[in-house]
Amino acid sequence: MSADSVGAQYVAEFIDGPLEGEFDHRALVAGKAERRIGMVAAVDGLESLFWYDAVDDRQVNGELRVRFRFDADDSDPVESDDEND
Repeated sequence: MSADSVGAQYVAEFIDGPLEGEFDHRALVAGKAERRIGMVAAVDGLESLFWYDAVDDRQVNGELRVRFRFDADDSDPVESDDEND
């Protein structure tokens, strides 16, 4: 990976919701991190769309990191069979 391609990326940190604790390397768009992203993930074997909004960003060892918070209102519902009992 070249220095140019590393500089054109950031790390998205998911701080809550279904993707809590996960990280994703993403490309900068027009030199900036996205403020809202949609992520598709499988929950209990079903694909769901989850929306996340940027909360803040910081530099960690020269790498841009952006923390994202789950937007439950705009996302697909997350329910497991255990919650319905």
